[in-house]
Amino acid sequence: MDRVALTAAGLYVIVLLRAGGTFAVGWLAGAGARRGRLAARISTAKFRRAERAIQRWGAPVVAVSFLTVGFQTAANFLAGSMHMPLSRYLPALFVGGAGWALVYATAGVGALELLTRLSAEQTLIGAGAVTALLLAVSGAMVYRRRKAATTHRGTAADEA
Repeated sequence: MDRVALTAAGLYVIVLLRAGGTFAVGWLAGAGARRGRLAARISTAKFRRAERAIQRWGAPVVAVSFLTVGFQTAANFLAGSMHMPLSRYLPALFVGGAGWALVYATAGVGALELLTRLSAEQTLIGAGAVTALLLAVSGAMVYRRRKAATTHRGTAADEA
């Protein structure tokens, strides 16, 4: 249990710095981001969806965004660029960041313990199976991102 608490504390610090930094960049960019080079990047469907959700629901969207993949950065950046007051943003950051840290700490420590057990029982077979699984998942993620980037570039070129 001590490993989970220590891991969660470390991840909590990391998420506070990362998400808070993303918010700060959004705050500093402000309206300029909507006119400059970032305009194309923040006009994607993901950013527009995040912006609409933040405009409608506010801080709870930021807190819940920490339990999603990919939406978190958009929500924090847009909360900053929309100049969400710190009195509303910080509680959302602390609550959402704590949830994120706990989920990743428990899952991470659990995965490490599983890998340790597998390697102790079936050193070669267990490690090989886990390695193959990790490679397959990583390969699928890379494939999907490249395909999405190619599709996105193709639609951007069509619009130009």
